[in-house]
Amino acid sequence: MNVPRYTDHASETQSAHALTQLALDLRWAWNHAADELWRRLDPELWELTHNPWVILQTISQSKLETISADPNVRSKIDELLEAREKSDQTPAWFQKAHPNSPLKTVAYFSMEYMLSEGLPIYSGGLGNVAGDQLKSASDLGVPVIGVGLLYQQGYFRQEIDPNGEQLALYPYNDPGQLPIKPLRDANGDWLRLTITIPGLELWIRAWEVQVGRTRLYLLDTNHPANPPAYRGITSELYGGGSELRLKQEQVLGVVGWRLLRALGIHPDVCHLNEGHAALAVLERARSYMLDTGQPFHTALAVTRAGNLFTTHTPVEAGFDRFSPELMRRYFRFYAEQMLHIPLDEILALGRNNPNDDSEPFNMAYLAIRGSGAVNGVSRLHGGVSRRIFQPLFPRWPQDEVPVGHVTNGVHVPTWDSAEADDLWTKACGKGVWRGDLECVENRLSSVDDQTLWNMRNQARKSLIEDLRRQYARQLASLRESPDEIAAAGRLFDANTLTLGFARRFATYKRPTLLLHDPERFMRILTNPQRPVQLILAGKAHPQDLAGQAMIKQWAAFLRRPEARSHAVFLSDHDMLLTERLVGGVDVWINTPRRPWEASGTSGMKVLVNGGLNLSELDGWWAEAYAPEVGWAIGDGNEHGDDPAWDAAEAQALYALLEREVIPQFYARNDKGVPTAWVGRMRNSMTRLTPAFSANRTVREYTEDHYLDAAQRYAERAAQEGKLGADLVKWRNDIARFWKDVRFGPLKVENQEGVLLFEVQVFLGDLNPEAVRVELFADGQNGGEPFRQPMERCRHSPTASAGSYSYSTRTPATRPADHFTPRVLPYHPKAVLPLEANQILWQR
Repeated sequence: MNVPRYTDHASETQSAHALTQLALDLRWAWNHAADELWRRLDPELWELTHNPWVILQTISQSKLETISADPNVRSKIDELLEAREKSDQTPAWFQKAHPNSPLKTVAYFSMEYMLSEGLPIYSGGLGNVAGDQLKSASDLGVPVIGVGLLYQQGYFRQEIDPNGEQLALYPYNDPGQLPIKPLRDANGDWLRLTITIPGLELWIRAWEVQVGRTRLYLLDTNHPANPPAYRGITSELYGGGSELRLKQEQVLGVVGWRLLRALGIHPDVCHLNEGHAALAVLERARSYMLDTGQPFHTALAVTRAGNLFTTHTPVEAGFDRFSPELMRRYFRFYAEQMLHIPLDEILALGRNNPNDDSEPFNMAYLAIRGSGAVNGVSRLHGGVSRRIFQPLFPRWPQDEVPVGHVTNGVHVPTWDSAEADDLWTKACGKGVWRGDLECVENRLSSVDDQTLWNMRNQARKSLIEDLRRQYARQLASLRESPDEIAAAGRLFDANTLTLGFARRFATYKRPTLLLHDPERFMRILTNPQRPVQLILAGKAHPQDLAGQAMIKQWAAFLRRPEARSHAVFLSDHDMLLTERLVGGVDVWINTPRRPWEASGTSGMKVLVNGGLNLSELDGWWAEAYAPEVGWAIGDGNEHGDDPAWDAAEAQALYALLEREVIPQFYARNDKGVPTAWVGRMRNSMTRLTPAFSANRTVREYTEDHYLDAAQRYAERAAQEGKLGADLVKWRNDIARFWKDVRFGPLKVENQEGVLLFEVQVFLGDLNPEAVRVELFADGQNGGEPFRQPMERCRHSPTASAGSYSYSTRTPATRPADHFTPRVLPYHPKAVLPLEANQILWQR
């Protein structure tokens, strides 16, 4: 992957320049080799921010020169630079596994990225996935480039007042304090792009973030040349109304692709991380039009093959929709003057019914119609997505709706505690998460119980120490009494079972399920023989009043005197807090309503640290759970928002804690080790950590999607898009003549245990090579459906009139009425039913 490298002016000293190189590479967010160096420069600031770039921007030049003059410091800097260069130049997994791959560049578009607390341009799960996959791509050498937005305020920061009210705060993200740099062209000028919107031309700046081997490019509308209202397009994440969101998505998708083109980067694959980025589909097609002179629909047929759409949304109402009026305002010029098509043709790509002028424009529909593959983010979510998108593929069986799944995973080196990292390194080697993970289970299985338990105890102790410091600062910010602040320094016990619950406060996540019977839960927490302590965190969207009410409900519970030493709510849930929580808690609790947790990743982060999951059978846990690795609530079915079912699951949650979780934690052998608990830890760590790591996810995307997409795109782009033009003609013929396709009589014979099917098909003016006739039957006992091609008979006497006979044979293991013929569009290079959704059944 040939990525342009632009640098700022050299720093004043060689040491400062070297430190700048290190601080501007977000590799430090998961490779902690330089931690002691940054801590030495400013221990307090390092502890509070874990942001080396802030430290370099804060420390005086004289202090920097004094510390850099230390031979040990200079030696450490040289060692870090050498290790960084060696890592970048050493062939990684991708280069070794696919040395002659046609895949050169994957452009990964996402509305948010969670890479470091030093770059707060994320909200939660979507950004978590994007950031972790970018880091794993760096580790594995997969040629991925990220594209996103630089928000002036990011997502809101949270404070909880003494009454439990959530306060939403919006501090300014000063670019000078962020580990980013202006993206400059070959002449040293700050790279600037433009886009035409109603009434004016908008100027957009570009920034570069180094993420190990790869890059993330961020776009920013806060340019002095823009009118004030437009400077604020990239002001905040998930704020404002529908019009602001559309403008943000226009910048991300349209200008994002233009940025890559300006840099001379020509991706084989475009990966859309949720529908926010769908407009990149249109701009990619436009770029192909400029390069080849092909019309829009041919360009889309060519480029679609190289696009992958990942949906994270578990409910149909969750997709971004925009009114026809808004789309006309912002996209009429783009459609007519740049794509050279009527606006209605763009609107049709984003509608279920292309002819309904009143239907809003759905970004997910555009992403599906502009992609060669679509996937959900867990096995369960893949099925949910097939149900959601069924209306786009009428008369197709739900199992054949073209949505697969790649289950999310987490970037282990980011989320492991220092104690867990030391254990994994000793057991499996330092580069364990940069390979194929084949030996992880065997090596960790050999670690003895005492070692595992010691790691867990030390990690819990570290969490409690961090908790005390953070909670004291939280109380001080609320102007609590000195006695209250001092008491925070004695909060919790390092030997007590510690539960964690931290996520967005939304009704479908049921964050107050533990409070269904507050008295029973209080008894669980305060049992003097087997006490329990709970750490809570989470934000509710500023417009989600129901979610904020749930925070208040917890605040009221926590004000009870008997709860104060057993449960605490930490405000401003961010990446740094998450790192500390998942590193130290013993049990992670998750209580969403199935199937509204598309995947979830918070519980995955606990795996690597030896924590255990107690979760609803939803998202990733529905495919990960087994009795020997954790605990589950739910029956694997959907119950909506039934209060009776919520009550039943609350009781099941209490019962699990009382009868299994707590007793097993406190049941110790003569060495003080809870052997059954540690056995569950070992099973969870060895079996689940590799399977739910971003290492596995990125390798799966690469081998199941990226390589195929690059190959398909290359085939379609060859000869100035000849195959793309052929596909457009084929689709047009299908659309024009499909109304005339019908079945004639079906004959079935049982010949000595073999069923012979013969059916007449009338194709009218449609070329028989443009269709496929199949014999179909539903799957049995949860198995795959039966699909068998039917051959066109040589003796079709009326072929000239468009009538053909098709036949096939199959063993008579099922009744004949289980089977039915069907007609599908067919092209050897088309992806069905993404590129042609027609289907005709014999009955």
